Amino acid sequence: MARPLFLVYQLVSLCLRLTNLCSGDDQQFVYSGFTATNLSTDGVAAITSDGMLELTNGTLQRKGHAFYPEPVRLREPANGTARSFSTSFVFGILSDHVELSAHGMAFVVAGSRDFSGALPSGYLGLLNVQSNGNSSNRLFAVELDTMQNDEFQDINDNHVGVDVNSLHSVQSYYAGYYGGGGFRNLTLISGEAMQVWVDYDAEVAQINVTMAPLSMAKPARPLVSARYNLSTVLTDDGPAFVGFSAATGGTLKSRHYVLGWSFSIDRPAPAIDLSKLPKLPRVSAKDRTRTLEIVLPVATAAFLLAAGMAILLLVRRHRRYAELHEDWELEFGPHRFSYKDLFHATDGFKNSNLLGIGGFGRVYKGVLPASRTEIAVKRVSHESKQGMKEFISEIVSLGRLQHRNLVQLLGYCRRKGELLLVYDYMPNGSLDKCLHDREGRQHTLDWALRVQIIKGVASGLSYLHLDWEKVVIHRDIKASNVLLDGEMNGRLGDFGLARLYDHGGADGPKTTHVVGTIGYIAPELGRTGKASPLTDIFAFGIFVLEVACGRRPISKQLTQDDSDDGALLLVDWVLSHWQNGSLTETVDIRLQGDYDSDEASMVLKLGLLCSHPFVDARPTSMRQVTQYLDGHVALPDFMPPCHILPSSMMIPEQSEGFLMYNNTSSQIFKASNGSMSSLSGGR
Repeated sequence: MARPLFLVYQLVSLCLRLTNLCSGDDQQFVYSGFTATNLSTDGVAAITSDGMLELTNGTLQRKGHAFYPEPVRLREPANGTARSFSTSFVFGILSDHVELSAHGMAFVVAGSRDFSGALPSGYLGLLNVQSNGNSSNRLFAVELDTMQNDEFQDINDNHVGVDVNSLHSVQSYYAGYYGGGGFRNLTLISGEAMQVWVDYDAEVAQINVTMAPLSMAKPARPLVSARYNLSTVLTDDGPAFVGFSAATGGTLKSRHYVLGWSFSIDRPAPAIDLSKLPKLPRVSAKDRTRTLEIVLPVATAAFLLAAGMAILLLVRRHRRYAELHEDWELEFGPHRFSYKDLFHATDGFKNSNLLGIGGFGRVYKGVLPASRTEIAVKRVSHESKQGMKEFISEIVSLGRLQHRNLVQLLGYCRRKGELLLVYDYMPNGSLDKCLHDREGRQHTLDWALRVQIIKGVASGLSYLHLDWEKVVIHRDIKASNVLLDGEMNGRLGDFGLARLYDHGGADGPKTTHVVGTIGYIAPELGRTGKASPLTDIFAFGIFVLEVACGRRPISKQLTQDDSDDGALLLVDWVLSHWQNGSLTETVDIRLQGDYDSDEASMVLKLGLLCSHPFVDARPTSMRQVTQYLDGHVALPDFMPPCHILPSSMMIPEQSEGFLMYNNTSSQIFKASNGSMSSLSGGR
């Protein structure tokens, strides 16, 4: 009988040892209070007599850390990837001042417990100026921050953030929880105990942070979620350390407490016995009274001053801007974006996302966080006196325009005087770069694509002039304002100079200054200053020649010894070749003759016809132009002119900030009437 009992004892012992071996790597623990625990602490951190973990004690410029005494193995031995883990803790932050606090605290997973070089300030006792953002930190933290630091782009002074190797959070949100049908705010420095849950799912690299008042169960919806593979953070093959850190800074006194804590690997953290938790100390009435004595008069005076200033500003704004505000902000249709969404979409408007710089501002590429939609954000420069005019014009015009060859305005944002317009992102950039940036592009636009782009822009202009509810004069048609979508379709954009008027309006838009881009401006604008569909047709003609020839409207003319001989107009150059019987030789030489010569001849002649200096000689409308391009109507037969108009007709001069044309232009018009009328072909 003794032998069987001995065998049973041996078997039980073996099972217990195997159980310990199997579970030794699946560490978990739970502290419902910290009495008689052996946490590893440093700085001012300590265990109080009633069982609280006190990270800071109200002393200024101090930091405190507390870690589980044993390292935890958060990496799979087989492949070195991070393992799933879950933790829960109950905390409280007390301040000696009402609604004011020093810096916050954080739950920490780190490759080391040595934070001797960290600063006791906004770096929460974790990092310093030099180490912030270094991948060698091997640090993951969930911050409970009670002070807004512009250095880290904090969203406010009461938020929860997910940090990886930096105090600039990967993701953050206002402190609170989702329950009862919506979001409920929580104040971190309320002096009340709250519970936080942090869960990392290694399979999907998902970090979820949830919080709630102590009396509530864990909410179903997390407060903050972030995708981040912690295998890239915990890169050391050795164990990691889990614990807490807090710092006070040098201005306000505050104390940070942890009342209970649980942790587990590859399974949910054990429940904390809330009934056994120690109670947070209460802030003395003396401190609160003294705070009220100081803060209340200051706050009252500030409130009265702010109220007075607000009323004054409202009255002044109502008198100066109420009607203007009502007109453009209530009449348009696009969606309004939040500045925060646009800021995050463009990574804080980093230069690495800069697409280009226009006459009125910069354009950035962005990706909307929620939908992952690619967008282009134009920030209108406030240094420009026309900035607001341009903004209103684009809002009113593009907000309701719908055409496949127009860049679609998705919405806008207005914050602190900033004007931002949100467009569809065009992945292939501007046509100008495709035509002229020969070093930056590896491929040349073939002839078929060029004709497709010309037809698309013509269709968009026809819609603007004839098919929309109002007549829209673009006034700035050029290659740099034509963008290419993913299928290389040309889309006309930048309506900053556009003007609208009713169909059938006798006078059209009333303008006083010549605006546009030199080389595309119709000659009659120098005399009348009045834009019309025919001035857009002129600019379209120059655009057609630019696309077909691969040359800018105005370029330097060089002599045989390569000296500068002034400006050469593209129109003059094409007319000269036509006169010499070599019209198709003006087609972009990079095409190496790979084009339909009859179609090229038609396109070049149409460009010359549209850019005719005399209004009556041009096509009557963009619909007629599209009929020529589509082959529905044959281009009239006409001969090249006997004489080429001098460049002074076409190039405006700059004088005292206004565009003015050469005084001899009227004489040139009269002298050239007979020779140039042949372009119209009997019209």
